[in-house]
Amino acid sequence: MKSIKTFVAVAALSLISFGSFAQSVSATASTLDRAEAKIAAQAAREGAAYKITSAQFDNRVHMTAELTK
Repeated sequence: MKSIKTFVAVAALSLISFGSFAQSVSATASTLDRAEAKIAAQAAREGAAYKITSAQFDNRVHMTAELTK
């Protein structure tokens, strides 16, 4: 009986982790504000929150972020 409960608990926890997602996105623009606006728009289309993971600036800004639901 204990092994059945353990199996059910493990199965339930594994389903929770598959229910969430993380997606990496990137944007290029002329300013930090415009690049972040592009990231925010992508997140809004997906119905997700975003966290900026990197931003590089030479002549243009290249920004990457992770979208999470």
